[in-house]
Amino acid sequence: MGGKKLVKILIYLILFLLVANFLANKFYWYHSIWCLDMFMHFLGGFWVGIACLHVSKSADVSFKSIFKILFFVLLIGIGWELFEILVNDVIAQNPFNYLDTFSDILFDLAGGTLAILYFFKRIMLQ
Repeated sequence: MGGKKLVKILIYLILFLLVANFLANKFYWYHSIWCLDMFMHFLGGFWVGIACLHVSKSADVSFKSIFKILFFVLLIGIGWELFEILVNDVIAQNPFNYLDTFSDILFDLAGGTLAILYFFKRIMLQ
């Protein structure tokens, strides 16, 4: 996949995520639109997966490369969840929700998996 096209995708997607997250927090969409959190985690996982593929600059389609990307998506997802737990418990005084955390991590991984599939499809078509 062309480097410039991939960078454009990364920039547009992160800008969309930043604006959508800002608006969702400002207008309480995370509380009123029940699936928005899932969608945002999915897109975040997709972004991290595409970023990993861009940084690695590898056309390797091995199990090892897939595992590395999904592992990195998982690490970023867990890090984000730790940040959410810290903010919710310490600042907002909201109780910890195990099901939400587990769901968020699964959607992060699903987004990372789609990034891998998208990338491999592009490689196979070339």
